[in-house]
Amino acid sequence: VMATAVRGGARGARAAKAPAVPTLRARTIRLGSGPGPGLGLGRRKKGGGRAVSAGGGGGGSGRSATSQREPLPYVLDNGVEEGSWFWKETSCNVRFQKAGEAKAEGPVVLLIHGFGANADHFRKNIGRISEEYGCRVYAIDLIGYGYSDKPNPRASGRKPNDLYNFYVWAKQVNAFLDEVVHKEGTNRDTVLVCNSIGCLVGLQAIADKAGVDDDYKGIVLLNPSLRLLHKTKQSWIAKPFVKLFQDFLRETPAGEAFFAQVATAGFVEKVLKQAYHNPDAVSTELVQSVLRPGLEPGASAVFLDFVSYSDGPLPEELIPRMKCPVELIWGENDPWEPIEMGREQLGAFDTVRNFVSLPEVGHCPQDEAPDLVNPLIGNFVADVTSKTKM
Repeated sequence: VMATAVRGGARGARAAKAPAVPTLRARTIRLGSGPGPGLGLGRRKKGGGRAVSAGGGGGGSGRSATSQREPLPYVLDNGVEEGSWFWKETSCNVRFQKAGEAKAEGPVVLLIHGFGANADHFRKNIGRISEEYGCRVYAIDLIGYGYSDKPNPRASGRKPNDLYNFYVWAKQVNAFLDEVVHKEGTNRDTVLVCNSIGCLVGLQAIADKAGVDDDYKGIVLLNPSLRLLHKTKQSWIAKPFVKLFQDFLRETPAGEAFFAQVATAGFVEKVLKQAYHNPDAVSTELVQSVLRPGLEPGASAVFLDFVSYSDGPLPEELIPRMKCPVELIWGENDPWEPIEMGREQLGAFDTVRNFVSLPEVGHCPQDEAPDLVNPLIGNFVADVTSKTKM
């Protein structure tokens, strides 16, 4: 209810605040309907992954991010491994997955998930992109999500949104690249691939490194969050009610009761079927991949803290600041981040190379249509990293 009301008000606010977009500078591409034949990377290989660690142990939970939990609800592709990294700045253990470690001279692809998701949301991408395009591919659980640690956001001395915000997650991404990824290979060329709110994390990570190094060669944004609940996009009439509702959830027992209602297999399946255009793509494997980490200790506090976050960067602020090419890939049937709004707000910036629309695909193209998305990612990586060798 809150989201519906504020989205309506946000459209009116944007008309007054957003700059006019006269023409679309990026090349617009619309792929053929549906995943279709001929674009696949072959049949999925099943194999056993192994756990690895990086950066020592210990941390907030007293365990590695891959220990003391039930097995994954799916089988890792051949060559995909799970790992754990201890991020000293926050004393957190971080779960990640990787493939192609032996390809030390290959470029790096780091996959960043969206709200409520985790590295498992890229289970159809990690191994296949590495195998077909010669990349070292990593997927990370942002702290608070997946099987990474979930420090209490209401611990003594912490203010709301002090810990779970785009600036902290951007620091996590850059630290992970410096401390883990770039120590495992000789090629530092890096491309970020992000979905939903993960796009803000990736954009902020690149912005934070501007003028420091030039490791980032490009970023792929898959249905980026337009942040329609951002405080600058809320209508004046909705703003006090949004804040009141956010505080009510975060500060009262009602929030925990609300989370208990949404952290169920039935509710997760219902939400995913809203986000995905094809309901058959919402498998038990997917539902459990999202749900199980959400039942970990501390997950409810993270959820309630982040739903009260209406501050921070906006994609239309960050995209024009990029010093590397931006590739926008958008499922046309996204009910949460409308493609026409995305094309109008984000597609005209000089930094955007292509705006690729995917018919009959929803909010999470990397999972719903991997046979379309994987070649787009692989070809983009090959293009932007090959230019550095010329």
